[in-house]
Amino acid sequence: MLDMFLSPNAQWVLLSALILGIASGMVGCLAYWKRQSLMSDALSHAALPGVVVAFMIIGTKNLPFMVLGAAISAFVGAWLIQWIRSASRIKEDTAMGIILSVFFGSGIMLLTKVSRMTTGNQAGLDNFIFGQAASMVRTDVYTMLSVALLVIFIIFIGFKEWKLFLFDTNFAKGIGLSSRLMDSIYLALLVLTIVIGIQAVGVILMAALLIIPAVSAHYWTHSFRNMLILSAVFGGGSGMLGALLSAMGKGWPTGPFIVMAASSIFLISFIFGAQRGIFIKAIQFRLQRKNHTKTSSPQLSRIKGGEAR
Repeated sequence: MLDMFLSPNAQWVLLSALILGIASGMVGCLAYWKRQSLMSDALSHAALPGVVVAFMIIGTKNLPFMVLGAAISAFVGAWLIQWIRSASRIKEDTAMGIILSVFFGSGIMLLTKVSRMTTGNQAGLDNFIFGQAASMVRTDVYTMLSVALLVIFIIFIGFKEWKLFLFDTNFAKGIGLSSRLMDSIYLALLVLTIVIGIQAVGVILMAALLIIPAVSAHYWTHSFRNMLILSAVFGGGSGMLGALLSAMGKGWPTGPFIVMAASSIFLISFIFGAQRGIFIKAIQFRLQRKNHTKTSSPQLSRIKGGEAR
C-alpha cells in the first residue's frame, strides 16, 4: 500500500488533484458570488460531446486535443444559454437545464457509439463520466497542472478587479472596468477549470468540486478574500483526499470520493462554521437570550416596585 503512494505516477496524480481542487475552489467562489452555481453544472455536462467528438476525429486519446474539444463544446453551450435567455422569455436557470440535458444526452449517445469501436475501450472514455485520476498519464498531468496554475494566477493577479466586478458593478464601470470583458474572462476560467477536471472528477460530479468548497467557506467568514482562500484550501483538500481514497481500490472512480470528501467538509462547516454554523448560532442565541434575561430582570423589578408603591 505504501509503495503505491510512493510511486511517481501516484504522486503526480495527487499533485494534480490538489492543484485542480484549488483552482476549482477559487473559480467556484467567483461563481457563488455571481449567483451562477448552476452554470458550472450545465457547462460540465455540455463538455462531454466535445470530448467524444474530439476522440472520434483523431481516433486516439490525446488529452490536449480532447480538452480543446470539451472547451469548444462548453463555450457553445454557454453561448446557447445566453441566446435562449435573450431571444425568449425563458429564464436563465431553465435555459441551463435545457442545455445540460440536451448536451449530456448527446454526449452519452456518442459515447455509446464510440464504446463499440475497437479503440473505444482503450481510450477509457467511460472514465469521463465519473472520473478516474489513476488513468491519467504524465502528459495528462502536465496539461492539467499548466491550465490550473494559469487559472489560479489570473484570479490572483486580478483580485481587486474581481472584487469590484462582483460587489460594486457601478463603481467598476465608473473607473473603466469593462463588465463584458470581466464576464468573458470569468466564463473562460469556468470552462477551463471544468474541461481539465472532467477526466479526474467526471462531467457529472465536476460541478460539486466547484460549488461545495465555496459554500463551505462561506460558513466560516464574511470576507471575500478569506472566503477565496478557504475555498481553495477546501477544494484542494477534497481533491487530494478523494484521489488518495480512490487509489486504494482497483478501478474505483475518483469523482465520487472527491465529492464525499467535499461533502464531509461542508457538513463540518455547516455545524461548526464560525459565522453561520448551526452550533455557533445556537450558542449565540443562548447568550443573547441570557443577556436579555439579565437586562430585563432589573427593569421588571423596578416596575413591580413602583406598582407596589
